Amino acid sequence: MRESSRAGSPREVFGAFLRLGLTSFGGPVAHLGYFRREFVERRRWLDEHDYADLVALCQFLPGPASSQVGFALGLRRAGWPGAIAAWLGFTLPSALLLALFALGFAREGGNGALFAAIVHSLKIVAVAVVAQAVWSMARSLLPDWPRRVLALLAAAVALAVPGAAAQLLALAACALVGARLLVSAPIALGGGDEYPVGRRSGVLALALFVALLAALPLAASVSGNPALRLFEAFYRAGALVFGGGHVVLPLLQASVVEPGWVSESTFLAGYGAAQAVPGPLFTFAAYLGAVIAGAGGSAGQAAVGQAGLAAAGVQGAWLGAGACLVAVFLPGILVLVGALPFWERLRQRAALRSAVAGVNAGVVGVLLAALIDPVSTAALRSAADAIVAAILVVLLMRLRWPPLAVVAIAVALGALRALVGA
Repeated sequence: MRESSRAGSPREVFGAFLRLGLTSFGGPVAHLGYFRREFVERRRWLDEHDYADLVALCQFLPGPASSQVGFALGLRRAGWPGAIAAWLGFTLPSALLLALFALGFAREGGNGALFAAIVHSLKIVAVAVVAQAVWSMARSLLPDWPRRVLALLAAAVALAVPGAAAQLLALAACALVGARLLVSAPIALGGGDEYPVGRRSGVLALALFVALLAALPLAASVSGNPALRLFEAFYRAGALVFGGGHVVLPLLQASVVEPGWVSESTFLAGYGAAQAVPGPLFTFAAYLGAVIAGAGGSAGQAAVGQAGLAAAGVQGAWLGAGACLVAVFLPGILVLVGALPFWERLRQRAALRSAVAGVNAGVVGVLLAALIDPVSTAALRSAADAIVAAILVVLLMRLRWPPLAVVAIAVALGALRALVGA
């Protein structure tokens, strides 16, 4: 039985998401698997269908889907303080790690082979987590053959044409087919107040999203203020990316490398570090902000000086990291808040419920495609990798081990394999 929507406290929400922020490796698809395990199965904050509907909504919106889902879950559980607590808990661990890396990224140390093996083992964890999510969501959301066929078609499209645009088109097609062919039962919303966002607040959030997107470039151009130019660049990147995660990287590269704010080698160093930390990949912005604002070695300092953005050493680096972090996440949060009140009401219409059922089937297909490529293709390099992944799947799905324990086992196995030269 699901608990009431806002039965928790910001402290509870922060603790739950901090734990996930410290242990959720594998990118946005894996994060959605971790969220489902933690908040649908374990804590029962919402049911499978409510979770799938929320995921479907965030898949259609610009911004980092997993972070948007986390923000909405915190909002649902403990109101606006809970939403902020969820975002902070999930985002701060990786943001702090990447900002610290920016402060000393030119230094080298540690066992390179051992570090690479541990990072690789975390990718294998992602295979197990996503496999569990695909299987569990398929059992719940694909009760008949029409939905199973939709899921397989969506997976085929996502595999044939990589990229966020193809995924969005596949989900849109599933929505159109679902609206015409599928029958979905009415959705009980518990009075329609799961998310405490009124229509006026939603309209204001959407208006602010559009106003900032239009006004920031003009204001930055007219004023010539380096800090405003920096904020505008990261806000634009967060506003124009669909699919989140890796999709934001080309936009950020165009925003900071081409103007000379960050060198190519510095950018790539941060990208490599972002693959090795838990939490959302959008926190790569914290690394870039720290470098641009005055930290990060000689190459970074040269780029910073060229851009006119150098600040007072370490203090400036932390300010830059925080500003860029807020800028890149803000548009996704604004558009989510703007969509929630209308989504909750509109999805009560029969045609829209059927369309959402089609989208949910498509989401399972997209997750299946992601499990195949890039999650499995990047992680399973040998028969030994496949065996380890199978063991982790058994631990998660059959023995129901917590993800943190599975991560620990995977890291231990990876380190052992590296040490014995496997």
